[in-house]
Amino acid sequence: MDKSTEQHLRKYAEKYETASFLEDDPSRYMHLVKGIRNQEAMAFIASSLSYGNRKQFNPKIQMILEWTGGEVDEWIRTGQYEVRFKKGDLRCFYRLYKNETMHRFLQTYQQLLLTHGSLGDYVRLHATDGYTAIAAICHYFNNHSISTIIPKNTQSACKRVCLFLRWMVRNNSPVDLGLWADFIDRRTLIMPLDTHVLQQSERIGLLKSKTTTMATARRLTATLSDIFPDDPLKGDYALFGYSTDSQLQMQRSRTN
Repeated sequence: MDKSTEQHLRKYAEKYETASFLEDDPSRYMHLVKGIRNQEAMAFIASSLSYGNRKQFNPKIQMILEWTGGEVDEWIRTGQYEVRFKKGDLRCFYRLYKNETMHRFLQTYQQLLLTHGSLGDYVRLHATDGYTAIAAICHYFNNHSISTIIPKNTQSACKRVCLFLRWMVRNNSPVDLGLWADFIDRRTLIMPLDTHVLQQSERIGLLKSKTTTMATARRLTATLSDIFPDDPLKGDYALFGYSTDSQLQMQRSRTN
């Protein structure tokens, strides 16, 4: 990777990690509720639904926010979700997620809350860094046969779990909440990797791999650590900015 690319990534990270990033991003929903437990629960649900097209999944997250009245933790903890997501209801909620799928996911989350107090309390008991936090979350939900929404293990890139951890761990950010910054070091977080990020990273020389696996995500994170040694997931904003500005330049060239 050349120095010019490094400089551009640093520039884009500063340019795009701002409050305006929240406008169309699923991270906005955790800022619309009050209290640590509500923010944590809203973030976990929002990240779990964040795949596909934002124009399709953002309304689903908004719908859940409205159903809960902002009291997301209580809505799950007391089983109020069963009014909306009934056991055995095979109607589609969002893409691969049926109402039955959401019921089982939220039922498992409810059991975790009632047993451990919060997802943060559970992770604190079972993890020492970003990777073991991913493994702990996957392990709990897989043990309760929930692998449609939460990956069953850490062989895949676990993009949405990595995204959730970015929100929970990175502090001093206008976007990320940093609620778990006291027990997980942000330098141990792993880059949320999907096909788009993979292609963008390959295009600018950060990666040579063509598979969205955990091994690839860790390699990308290691490369970003060379640019942002104290905070490698600042690179998530940098790559977003790199992609966004490239698209804007292409649009301008077409209209000129």
